[in-house]
Amino acid sequence: MPLRQLTDIERHRLQRLTGESVDVTLIQPTRTGLRKSILDATAPVRNYLRENALHDYDQQRQGTDHRIYLEGELMEANLVRPSRVSLYRPETKNGDPRIWFRGLPEYAAPDDMLAITAHEGRIVVINLTRIDLDQILDVQRRGRLWEVIQQIKGEATSVAQELLARLRAIAAGGWLPSVMDAPADTAIGRTLEDALGIAMNPNRAPDYRGIELKSYRRARRAGRENRKTLFAQVPKWEISKFKSSTEILDTFGYERGGQFKLYCEVSTRRPNAQGLFFKINDRSGQLDECSTRAEIGAFASWVMADLRAALLAKHNETFWVGGHAHMIDGREHFEFTDVLHTKKPIASQFDILLEQGEITMDHLIKRNARGRGNEKGPLFKVSTGALGLLFPPSEQYALH
Repeated sequence: MPLRQLTDIERHRLQRLTGESVDVTLIQPTRTGLRKSILDATAPVRNYLRENALHDYDQQRQGTDHRIYLEGELMEANLVRPSRVSLYRPETKNGDPRIWFRGLPEYAAPDDMLAITAHEGRIVVINLTRIDLDQILDVQRRGRLWEVIQQIKGEATSVAQELLARLRAIAAGGWLPSVMDAPADTAIGRTLEDALGIAMNPNRAPDYRGIELKSYRRARRAGRENRKTLFAQVPKWEISKFKSSTEILDTFGYERGGQFKLYCEVSTRRPNAQGLFFKINDRSGQLDECSTRAEIGAFASWVMADLRAALLAKHNETFWVGGHAHMIDGREHFEFTDVLHTKKPIASQFDILLEQGEITMDHLIKRNARGRGNEKGPLFKVSTGALGLLFPPSEQYALH
């Protein structure tokens, strides 16, 4: 069952954990699950346990004889409930993975949103619906939960100060002329990289001594900020119904401005104007792009593990550089104003934010002179408001 949408309070509390570098996944106990003492171990939960070397359901045989137990802690504001965590695959229902936390009915109500994190070989559970993390982190500043969060919080080292100094020097020089003759979405990034002496980056390696650079135009008004590009990733064609971007373009494209193209955003929330939407397939561990046209259905697929790997490879440490654009003598010029510095994305959050519709994908396909589809992406992007949920810890720097 997909997670429900987070409330504003739950979202804020999740952001507080992410800001403290606490790597979590989420689980939502149902009324039936609490009554029967059984919860589905969803794909994000399974991935999290495997990637943190706690448990791999793929290696577990079916039946109660092969049940695994781990130590757990159900965190309250001022006390800890020790728990034993049961992980197994039943003989029935295709052996769908199950998880259970002893004492959970006394700790959580149906549909509470629970954050799960790994700490010293234990599974730690934090009830985002009920626990006031602002009080614990900002006021109380003691107790077992506060200690665990502080222990998890990592210390990062980087060449960030060197890069920040160079960016401030560039910003002090005022408006910087675009390296491109005509306005284009990529002009701001190309111009900044040129000023730093960075050659165009045809591969997926970070731009500046291990730091990825992402430049974007600042919106004139708050709330209108563009989504931020995370990475480009084509579907895994061998597991997809369609076998090329040309086939996608031929099926869903449209004529506009003298070009045949498909420029659109795809989300799990709802179908777009072309009837395209995402569906996460927990059983296969895939992200499927689907059409509302029943005769087509799912036509392009990505392996979720590949998407998480792309995120980690691209954004171990990132400078998101904001700037304003202005036309001077017929050429676009840029003034760089600020940096959001993020480190070590929480890979398990990728699945959750994708499911919540905070991470989306853009098709940028148009027909070239040879009649084939030329795809600039697909580009996976995250909403500006969700950056703090995906990238901990983050620091904001002014360039002036």
